[in-house]
Amino acid sequence: MRVLLVEDEVRLADNLSAALRDGPGFAVDWAGDGEVGDDYARSRVYDLVILDLMLPKLDGLSLLRRLRAREDPTPVLILTAVEGRGPIIQLLNAGADDYLAKPFDLGELIARAKALIRRGKGAAHPILTALDVELNTLEQTVRRAGVLVDLSPTEYRILEYLIHHPRKIVSKRELLEHLYDYNWEHHSNVIEAHVSNLRRKLCGVAPEAEPVIETMRGRGYRLAPEPEQDLDQN
Repeated sequence: MRVLLVEDEVRLADNLSAALRDGPGFAVDWAGDGEVGDDYARSRVYDLVILDLMLPKLDGLSLLRRLRAREDPTPVLILTAVEGRGPIIQLLNAGADDYLAKPFDLGELIARAKALIRRGKGAAHPILTALDVELNTLEQTVRRAGVLVDLSPTEYRILEYLIHHPRKIVSKRELLEHLYDYNWEHHSNVIEAHVSNLRRKLCGVAPEAEPVIETMRGRGYRLAPEPEQDLDQN
């Protein structure tokens, strides 16, 4: 998943970015002020925005209002040192999905971030399924037909993204943009290899089963449809 972090405290931003990349494996874009954060949000698609309130050039509440004014539905997690019920009610009424009061625990932030992304994708439960594949977003494990599949972090993230978009043809560019940060161009020749390895591992634990991932020539990849499911009717 791809996260936009808008935070002007450089040390905190570095720590948060590292935790989000190393823990759940998110791609993170960092903006050090509200205007840059707004530019990023306009030009790129994110699964979550983590937004500080006290920002230079454009404060967090104003940025939040801009997002919602242009009907951007991306979940927003607010980081705030402001206390009291009144300001929190104002944030929620302006369109914030959740908030954390500073100082906060990194583990709690990651847990809330995962929950907001799941809800944003319409998947409130941490266990996602497709065909006979079960993906546990909390444990970051994958099983096929009940058998644990040993995936690399990138292979796991590709499968997770496809499961979050079960009927959609996902282009290589879209995968790259959500798997990596703004340097995704440097990785543009590796997606095919990761998808090939992912297919091989999923087939290896269930060699008689149907393929899980389809290649749509010239367009990208998608999950194979459920048996007897007519995609044209949905």
